[in-house]
Amino acid sequence: MVPSLLLYQSPDPGTRLQRFQGDLITFELRMSQSRSGMAWFRTNIGHGNITRKEIIAHIEHHETPLKKDWFDIPMIRVDDQNFALTLALNEVGHFEGKCVFFETGSITPLWPSGENTVINVQPWATCGSNIVYNAFVRQFGKNKASGITATPIDRQWISALDDQGYTVIPPSGTFRDLIKELDFIMGDLGCRILQLLPINPTPTTFGRMGRFGSPYAALDFTAVDTALAEFDAKTTPMEQFLELVDAVHQRNGKILIDIAVNHTGWGAEIHETHPQWLVRDEEGKIENPGAWGVTWEDLTKLDYSHKDLWKYIARVFLTWCRRGVDGFRCDAGYMIPFFFLKAWVERSQFAGTC
Repeated sequence: MVPSLLLYQSPDPGTRLQRFQGDLITFELRMSQSRSGMAWFRTNIGHGNITRKEIIAHIEHHETPLKKDWFDIPMIRVDDQNFALTLALNEVGHFEGKCVFFETGSITPLWPSGENTVINVQPWATCGSNIVYNAFVRQFGKNKASGITATPIDRQWISALDDQGYTVIPPSGTFRDLIKELDFIMGDLGCRILQLLPINPTPTTFGRMGRFGSPYAALDFTAVDTALAEFDAKTTPMEQFLELVDAVHQRNGKILIDIAVNHTGWGAEIHETHPQWLVRDEEGKIENPGAWGVTWEDLTKLDYSHKDLWKYIARVFLTWCRRGVDGFRCDAGYMIPFFFLKAWVERSQFAGTC
């Protein structure tokens, strides 16, 4: 009686690996006894564009994924019981693979025990020196050192005006104030990634929270808050933001921005252009998101059951990518459908941005 053939793969089946673009990875298949036949590595490594097209077509057009990205690569026989294969990881993305053996004269695949090996390939530029400096633009300029935005006498006047229903907002730090600090942030401190809290316009009167308004209550996802810019007849507020992007890139850094796409502030552009995207209860009341038992009453929740909202938000991200932004932090991102995030990541990589 011929003993059963046992197969062992390295890296082990079911393991999850992180590698970087340009790395080499070697897969090995060991047989418990010598058998005549051929080993292959079944994978989607190298077919990232096919993977992305299928994911986008599935999510946006309800087409069934056919897994056309999978294919077999022949492994090299090292000796009577061992095969090996070394691959270059040239694409960024999420990939899988597993070794398989076909004995001579048989069409039955023999597999090592376990799930596919997962290989997540990160951009080469992120393999090191990833210290992040988180900046709230409002707190730069004259507000940087003390955090005090008004003298005691000023605060008395402000309090009196508050009591009468006026809106009093002290001057804000600007993009250009932050640019002046980059030599310290990226040079002296050694930070290579600058992450900004949200820079979108926020409510200053209607539905405002706090003195300045919450930065997470965006009124327009593709605009910048004019309070973060100096008045300059030669440059718009957006152009001053682009000055910051250029200044970061000139120092070989990357810039990330925070966009809270789970919700908007009261009176946002979307309220007028697409009111159907707001979550409402049976009585028509707009829903406020929240977490940990707290309701964020200055925010209005977006309804991601609308696929046209998915496309709108994808365009928002791509707009910022085309402006030179290198990546995003999405506040309350866990509240957004997983498949939207997956589609967005694949679409951005397919477009070659961010």
